[in-house]
Amino acid sequence: MFDFTPLFEFSRSHCVEICAFLVPANLLATLRTVILTGLRRPSAQIWVATTIATFFAGFMVLHVMTWFMVGVVMAPTFILLGLGSVCLFVNLWAIFGRGSLARLLVAVYKFCTRVDLPAFLNLHE
Repeated sequence: MFDFTPLFEFSRSHCVEICAFLVPANLLATLRTVILTGLRRPSAQIWVATTIATFFAGFMVLHVMTWFMVGVVMAPTFILLGLGSVCLFVNLWAIFGRGSLARLLVAVYKFCTRVDLPAFLNLHE
């Protein structure tokens, strides 16, 4: 049987460094997945992007779980758990519901490009 206690202690003792890497890695990797899905790139490219992004998101969730195991219940743990969960959900959506995610992204893009930004922001008064 494996003893994961040293691994959990490492995770908690280097929390700032781990989170400083995982937060931008999660956001950038998931953004890459979303962009590739919105551009309707081939499945192989999306699978590679989602595999990398899912690894980062899963690692973030596991890292937060080590804090829950010792009873640390604070706002940062919930925020990081939410970030990891949302990134994990978006990446799984890109794998299993690629068509619906692509349609949503195209609709959002069309809505955003249709809005006349200067008129929307009341810049011409």
